[in-house]
Amino acid sequence: MLTLELANAWTYGDNFFFTDWNQGTSYDKTKSLDAYGELHTRLSSSKISGKTVGAAANALKRELEAALEARERALKRGAAQPAGLDLTMPARPEWRGGLHLVTQVVDEICDIFRELGFTRAVGPEAETERNNFYALNFPKDHPALDAQDSFYLGGDVVLRTHTSPVQIRTLEAYPPPVRVVIPGRCYRRDPFDASHSPVFEQIEGLAVDAGITFVDLKATLATFARRIFSRETRVRFRPSYFPFTEPSAEMDVECQLCKGSGCAACKQSGWMEILGSGMVHPAVLENCGVDPEKYTGFAWGMGPERIAMTRHGIPDIRLFLENDVRFLAQFAR
Repeated sequence: MLTLELANAWTYGDNFFFTDWNQGTSYDKTKSLDAYGELHTRLSSSKISGKTVGAAANALKRELEAALEARERALKRGAAQPAGLDLTMPARPEWRGGLHLVTQVVDEICDIFRELGFTRAVGPEAETERNNFYALNFPKDHPALDAQDSFYLGGDVVLRTHTSPVQIRTLEAYPPPVRVVIPGRCYRRDPFDASHSPVFEQIEGLAVDAGITFVDLKATLATFARRIFSRETRVRFRPSYFPFTEPSAEMDVECQLCKGSGCAACKQSGWMEILGSGMVHPAVLENCGVDPEKYTGFAWGMGPERIAMTRHGIPDIRLFLENDVRFLAQFAR
């Protein structure tokens, strides 16, 4: 057996290292018995007797050969194919995740309005009654202020029922001209059914400047509809009422399923409502310190879930919240 007095030799994996005990220099001989010749040469040039050198070198050679053979057998065992394993079988698909369909629609809508000169704005989901209702010209006896219709957190703090409070915050923080698009989550005491949810996404827009008219409102929203659906999409505006706009209008688009011929989704009307809009009420401008004699503006609000359902023919809003990967994977990107 070779001792440390003769040579400092050892194995590490498939590599054999021999260290000069005088100079401390290391030599790396990989997967080769050249290490044996190297050691034999060194020992032969030393003052140790030839008989001792030969015996030690032969012993080391046998150890190296045995180590190589043992390592080779171990590698062959590791490479052997286990019984019953089919290496041609496809691997299981890997789910890497993706953007939710509603998130995709929100981003797409914001991108369209960004090209029209609007800036994305956000605000808190817990709001005061003043920002959520009174500053928006809601009367104090409006049903929306009832605890049966809104989620109150205590005192005059409420989970916002729409993203309109961000309009108030924007007008109070920045002087006109203002153009913002406001996405966010809202909360109402609605039933959880095929077309309603107590938690939902909403996107609103606001433009305030000198000389804005209803013509600007119609042109902006018609451009948006033809971008989000198709260039051939027809739109129409119907008179409506909202406390914070005057005049007010609902905007409908031609049903994307039946192309206006009438179906169950559009209740045989050929049209689907996608948003409410109108000219900003003068009282709202006054509440935010904006002169309604100098500035006018328009606002609108829509549900991105409704847009996604219309575009993709999705019949039930609850599908967006059930986290069924089979459904979500169809739209993930």
